[in-house]
Amino acid sequence: MRTLEAQARTGVVVDEYGNTGEARAVRRDEAVRGAVERGLLGPDAPIVGLLDVTGIRESARELRAAFDSVTAPGTPVLHAFAVKATPLVPVLRLLREEGIGAEVASPGELALARAAGLSPARTVLDSPAKTAAELREALALGIAVNADNPQELDRIDGLMRSAVSRSPLGIRVNPQVGGGSIGATSTATETSKFGVALRDEGAREWVVRAYLDRPWLSRLHAHTGSQGIPLSLMVRGVEETYALAEEINRRIGRPQIDTIDIGGGLPVNFASEATAPTYTEYARALKAGVPGLLDGRYGLVTEFGRSLLAKHGTIVARVEYAKSAGGRPVAVTHAGVQVATRTVYVPGSWPLRIAAYDGKGRPKSGPEVVQDVAGPACFAGDLLAEGRALPLLDQGDYAAALDTGAYYFAHHYAYNSLARPGIYGFVPDPQTGGVRFATVRDPQTVASIVAESGGAHVGALTTLHAPGSR
Repeated sequence: MRTLEAQARTGVVVDEYGNTGEARAVRRDEAVRGAVERGLLGPDAPIVGLLDVTGIRESARELRAAFDSVTAPGTPVLHAFAVKATPLVPVLRLLREEGIGAEVASPGELALARAAGLSPARTVLDSPAKTAAELREALALGIAVNADNPQELDRIDGLMRSAVSRSPLGIRVNPQVGGGSIGATSTATETSKFGVALRDEGAREWVVRAYLDRPWLSRLHAHTGSQGIPLSLMVRGVEETYALAEEINRRIGRPQIDTIDIGGGLPVNFASEATAPTYTEYARALKAGVPGLLDGRYGLVTEFGRSLLAKHGTIVARVEYAKSAGGRPVAVTHAGVQVATRTVYVPGSWPLRIAAYDGKGRPKSGPEVVQDVAGPACFAGDLLAEGRALPLLDQGDYAAALDTGAYYFAHHYAYNSLARPGIYGFVPDPQTGGVRFATVRDPQTVASIVAESGGAHVGALTTLHAPGSR
């Protein structure tokens, strides 16, 4: 085991497909134990988020290498991380160091990207509901903008008449190629709210005419979906977008569209430690299905989120009580709907693997017992896992929700006014054989919860009186 751990610290433990799942699991186990030993996790800190810095760096490098291997030399490629997946400033700064930009969809996400030091030239603004003020700011900064619809393009027209912008500008289209296994994450369906629906009557010609009338439109954008979307459907969406770019440039008679933004959406395998599908598999599928996209005539933008971070985050919660109901053991923990909203409300689409650790943070062994892993919220459905076979969790043990590096740190749900957990990044420490931690986000305080809940305006409603009520 010590040999495996030593190999893991150097990142050389890989499976036959080149994935680093085994090394990642070893790093995670060491981090959980280290968090307990350091007091980051315990009776007074019963829930914590952990981010594997080594794993994040590996994913970023794998992404860049995968597309470098299929694009023509000299092709401009921007990999813009979808900030919504993990909206944490230190994460964005780490990714910036690894050559990754930012895709933002709100003023808040743009502020996070700027706080992390992301330059406007490496930032893309996408949103179906951009205000005039948001557009004005983006164009003033030189941030790339993809217009979602004709009314938004009209707004951009007005802004471009009032002030010249260096922002790369494009239109988002919906290729309407269909959905995957999760409707909520399928964005290229017939009635999707995103982009200009290309197969609607007159829509394709409107898009072509928009470019003919505006020489400053130089990009085309589409995003087929994310979790639940198979690679074949992703490639088909890109193929339709590429064909439209070719048509527009042919109609104009010059290469006005010089960059295609293919979105992100690579799904994540939540069933095991393996990374599947991989960036290499997707890049090769694009090379086979849409070779013209990668021959050097077009720059490329990607917007991956979940696939960069999911495998590198873990939420660990203390088992406050162990009980039974109807003969089934129930471990009541501090992780539930507030950190795993999708999993709790739609468990069939968003199941999570659970790992059991003892009170010292060591992987727990022993016979597997079918049990429920429950959260702290006051409704019966607040379950991280139902009927799951695990070593029996006892009071003082820890349950870890794996593969939670993306969206689970973003989607805090303030049910029961439960606090946001602290988040810590970690790397192996070769000098001590242990783990080094850095604070990514401090645990939320009760005072902060009161402030966010109107604490500064405690008497506001008592001062209001209906006419004639006094």
